Amino acid sequence: MSSPGSVAELLREAVVVFDGAMGTELYRRHAQPGRSFEELGLSNPDLIRQVHSEYVDAGADVLTTNTFAANRATLERFGLAEKLHAIHLAAARLARQAADAADRPVFVAGSIGPLPTQPQYDEQREAMIFEQVEALREGGVDLILFETQPNRKALETCAAAMQQLPDVPYALSFAIGEQGQTVDGEPLSRMLAPLEGLQHQPLFWGMNCGTGPDGLMTALEEAVRLTSVPLVVQPNAGIPKEIDYRRIYLCSPEYLTVYAKRYVRLGASGVGGCCGTGPEHIQQVAEAVKPLARATRATRVVVRPAEVEEKTPVPMEKRSRLAWRLAQRKWVTSVELLPPRGYDLTATIDKCTALYRHGVDATNIPDGPRASCRISPLVTADRIQRQAKIEVILHFCCRDRNLIGMQADLLACAACGIHNILFVTGDPPKLGNYPHATGVFDTDSIGMVAVQRRLNCGIDMGGQPIDPPTAALIGVGLDPTALDQKRELDRFRRKVEAGAEFAITQPVFDPDALLRFLDAVQQFDIPIIAGIWPLASYRNALFLQNEVPGVEIPEEVMARMEAAKSREQQLAAGVQIAQESIQRVQDRVAGIQVSAPFGKIATALAVIEGWGEDR
Repeated sequence: MSSPGSVAELLREAVVVFDGAMGTELYRRHAQPGRSFEELGLSNPDLIRQVHSEYVDAGADVLTTNTFAANRATLERFGLAEKLHAIHLAAARLARQAADAADRPVFVAGSIGPLPTQPQYDEQREAMIFEQVEALREGGVDLILFETQPNRKALETCAAAMQQLPDVPYALSFAIGEQGQTVDGEPLSRMLAPLEGLQHQPLFWGMNCGTGPDGLMTALEEAVRLTSVPLVVQPNAGIPKEIDYRRIYLCSPEYLTVYAKRYVRLGASGVGGCCGTGPEHIQQVAEAVKPLARATRATRVVVRPAEVEEKTPVPMEKRSRLAWRLAQRKWVTSVELLPPRGYDLTATIDKCTALYRHGVDATNIPDGPRASCRISPLVTADRIQRQAKIEVILHFCCRDRNLIGMQADLLACAACGIHNILFVTGDPPKLGNYPHATGVFDTDSIGMVAVQRRLNCGIDMGGQPIDPPTAALIGVGLDPTALDQKRELDRFRRKVEAGAEFAITQPVFDPDALLRFLDAVQQFDIPIIAGIWPLASYRNALFLQNEVPGVEIPEEVMARMEAAKSREQQLAAGVQIAQESIQRVQDRVAGIQVSAPFGKIATALAVIEGWGEDR
């Protein structure tokens, strides 16, 4: 049996992909209904081995043994009770063989489904658990997974039994219906309540079966606020339909994958499938969430100890005009412009020149937003500063370059006089038009902040001297409306500790949410610039609400945009909403970054120049 830390460490470091269904997959492969599918590990081991191998090939990190309904009471109905040990041993060994044949670490979870609820089994349940666990351990599983448990009492029974097996890692997963409750009507708050008084705690809580991807999405939104224990989500492939007397699951792999990505962004530590899902579902899920997992959970950058003393950084107010204004607590304005898809920068330079003439302090240049392919933002920033005379805030993401390439580009920024840098982790390639591109993600925004701080002190990642030191103003992103507020606050704290000196928020459409977030981070005392996005139309609002990660638009804002009938009226409403947002937060932020929808700087300038406050 692998050490408990192996699975626990994987849950901490990456989003783990679990396999899909076994029972419905065997049914799909014409296993005879009305028999014990668990016994197939003895009578048809090649079939079970094939399913496991296909899940490994699909990208699953955890295989689940074919023992879901192999408790003594269920096997007795098939006359198989005396084969209980053999069934579990064979099932564990078949999954272990498939896992060990993989070219990467793959773990095996021993599946134990719901135990019988009849009163005559009240005194036997713990013994029933023990005999299953012992056989599964002998077969080489890495953990025990209690699946599809029906209620809190069942969870407590399983957890209590495992207290006598403190060296065996285990997890508890339960079924939730469409209304976010168990079949017994118990709410999530009860199911996820801490297991008080137990030394041996589960590795993770799971939610599986019961409902399809959308139903478990609703449950996860609540669950992430109820527990800090890792959460694993394994929905059914929708609700089965009766077709020609067969129960068919119609949820496509593409549909499940959309929700799997949402689960990960919301904070799930693992995703997989339950009834109706097969290797084709898991393959698409794995391809989508593994790069996404690297983006959201990238490892910290490792730097060698300095062989020379750190130099005193250039004072913040001397690094750039923007830095001076922030240090002096002067109101700052900036406008975000996307680099073009081609290489002709004429129009971009002209727009930036107009912004400079209107007194805008800086222009923001994103780095491949939504994993799009555009001209180098570094080249764009250099041309803007040389020809349009306006300072640039260069977004710098960790997706496309390894650590060596990123440090080289940071030194290039210093050589070009690009001193305002906003570090972002970057959107994974799967979100863009080049889904098969490789995301590097050697580190994340926190790691790159630490690298830039060292460069500002005259030391590179290898501990070698840099002379003269760089003089970058170090910025980071913030998402005030993140669903997982605890994680967002924790990451912001670590960004500041790594060396962040200012922050820019995601577009804010709910000023109250921003104000609440500012209350929570005021102790960090760095300037925060509010991201403002004037909605260009109701269609633009729908797109942002549904297709841009990190954007949350309140219903009242959507209603105001929908109520405006013409495009002109909708644009005017969007500008007015943006101006009202600025008025609400002006006394709490250092300035604003206004997006220019579809590259129209006139809209951004209308927001900046017409919001009614002379700064």
